[in-house]
Amino acid sequence: MNPIKARFREFEHKMRRKYGRRIGTPAERRQAMMHFHLIDHGILRVLWWNMEEIAPGIWRSNQPSPRRVARYAQMGIRTIINLRGQKQHSPYLFEREACARFGIEMLDIELSARKLVPRDELLNLVALMRRAERPMLMHCKSGSDRAGFAAVLYLAVVDGRPIAEARRQLHWKYLHLRSTDTGILDHVLDTYEADSRASGQSLEDWIATRYDHEELTESWKRSRR
Repeated sequence: MNPIKARFREFEHKMRRKYGRRIGTPAERRQAMMHFHLIDHGILRVLWWNMEEIAPGIWRSNQPSPRRVARYAQMGIRTIINLRGQKQHSPYLFEREACARFGIEMLDIELSARKLVPRDELLNLVALMRRAERPMLMHCKSGSDRAGFAAVLYLAVVDGRPIAEARRQLHWKYLHLRSTDTGILDHVLDTYEADSRASGQSLEDWIATRYDHEELTESWKRSRR
């Protein structure tokens, strides 16, 4: 790794560990807001929301600020599915506080853009999507990869759209690039499509019976050699 890049990453990890974990006092809130905008790159998301309505009452976006959660409430959003998990840092703390303030239910589940989660986590996400009150929004950090993959699952599994149509949610226009490590998400769908041509299985049934995150990870690594 480039020495300058390595030093920057070390500094960033140190800042993540030190700041942004509490918002109880005015000083902690100031530090957490600085953490949110600088370390979590919230400053890039002030105007860039990477937001789209993928089906009636179903939205995807990047990480919202408290001000944007207020805007969501005005739009009538009733549920937010946070794909970043229950991590005790500034984005989660501010979002949890804002959702409580504006009466939005916040549901948490952790996906990764570069590592596949076990089968049960994907099935849990589908279950959350089905039970969530509409209008509903799903988000990750940048709204590119995890939000795109969740949008594919929603359209293909919950809404019954053809997989070819659903897969458009993993697209460069949302800043998803399959040529990078995040292409492992495309690999999952490539494998499903290849399997389903013979089996005729739905995506949900395939996840429940044939999806294996470890095996898929190994086949993804082999494909990149």
